[in-house]
Amino acid sequence: MPIPDDTLPNTPVAAVNVPSTRQLFFGFLHLGMTAFGGALPLAHRMIVERQRWLNETQFVELLGLCQFLPGGNVINLAVALGMRFRGVAGALAALLGLIAVPSVVVILLGTLYQHYQADPHIKHLFAGLAAAAAGLLIQMAIKIVLPLRKHLVLAGLAGLCFIAIAWLRLPLLWTMLVLTPISILITAKLPITRPGNKP
Repeated sequence: MPIPDDTLPNTPVAAVNVPSTRQLFFGFLHLGMTAFGGALPLAHRMIVERQRWLNETQFVELLGLCQFLPGGNVINLAVALGMRFRGVAGALAALLGLIAVPSVVVILLGTLYQHYQADPHIKHLFAGLAAAAAGLLIQMAIKIVLPLRKHLVLAGLAGLCFIAIAWLRLPLLWTMLVLTPISILITAKLPITRPGNKP
């Protein structure tokens, strides 16, 4: 069942698949089992590239909403995606699938870490995991930015947001409250290319 989305100007639209509640649970269960160090890149791969539950535009928009809301981005994404397709049951299925295995693993690892945190091998292990997580986040950031490469105004807003938060260390909430309405206004003013139409 294709769900068109053409809210980002000049962005190609692809058909998406509508998951069942069972698919949401097992999809996020697998994500929770394999997302070591950084879940967002793997979530993008599962949702957009493998399962095709959302196209690139829909994923970016939903992720933007989830980042604006309090709480973990991936948890917010699971709930929002489940709610989008299957209502409350889908949201619960996606959330439970995502946190089931990690909750057990974190409890077990936390117990072990209390006993072996001074071991230099453990310190090296966590340093390696941090580096791998950073690489995954950079890879996902590049994929999210690519749809903006033909829209200099939107790309400029994204760059301004990055400078404000990462460089100037401005509060995230105030930065989003200022830039989000501006971004929405500019996007609404830009021409939208729909399938079959030329820009």
